[in-house]
Amino acid sequence: MTPGSERIIVPLDVPTQEAAIALLDQLPDVSFWKVGLELFVSAGPNILTELKARQKKIFLDLKFHDIPNTVAGACRAVARYGVDLVTVHATAGKAALRAAQAAAEAGATEAGHPVPNLLAITVLTSLDARSLAFDLKIPLELPEYALHMALLAQESGLPGAVCSPQEVGQLRQTCGQEFLLVCPGVRPTWAEAGDQRRIMTPSAAFKAGASYLVIGRPITAAPNPAAAFARTCEEL
Repeated sequence: MTPGSERIIVPLDVPTQEAAIALLDQLPDVSFWKVGLELFVSAGPNILTELKARQKKIFLDLKFHDIPNTVAGACRAVARYGVDLVTVHATAGKAALRAAQAAAEAGATEAGHPVPNLLAITVLTSLDARSLAFDLKIPLELPEYALHMALLAQESGLPGAVCSPQEVGQLRQTCGQEFLLVCPGVRPTWAEAGDQRRIMTPSAAFKAGASYLVIGRPITAAPNPAAAFARTCEEL
């Protein structure tokens, strides 16, 4: 396995379990996969069972955002699946984040699994400064808001956050070396940006302080996904 390749998370952004399995078969060297809303709603926990059977690590990216009791119940249930990373929205608030962390710990203990790392969503990478100011009416500058959300998560007991690579340097400096920072919006030098607004190359994102990178379409939509994954790893 290429050094650093285990820190690249590839999304299974497909609509069915059959399509997901086809992608898994095309990319046997990928060790860490992301399951998002579309696939989980379609396939349910069966896709997690398939990934576990293949000894893959799992980033379950469901972005829970609700009242504390509901978020806690969801995190307790998710922790029983034995996944590695789970997302919740920082904007759910400190009470919800604290409840989520406690419930994840309880659910994992009940199931005999390691506690999944809960990651707080700071700012979606599809948003830019104009969207934040004009659409959401948030008066803070985008980097300042992302940092505030990450610190809220850290103060609530969460071990990490999801952020754009553009903000990861500041978050790493402020939140410390132990705090997990997962960055979508990463594009190899040869790839198109797509609908991501705040992007960076893989090597630059790691140098800035990212723990893991989420890289999707440049790999999964390539004519030869395995070659695209290998090419991406070479950039590291």
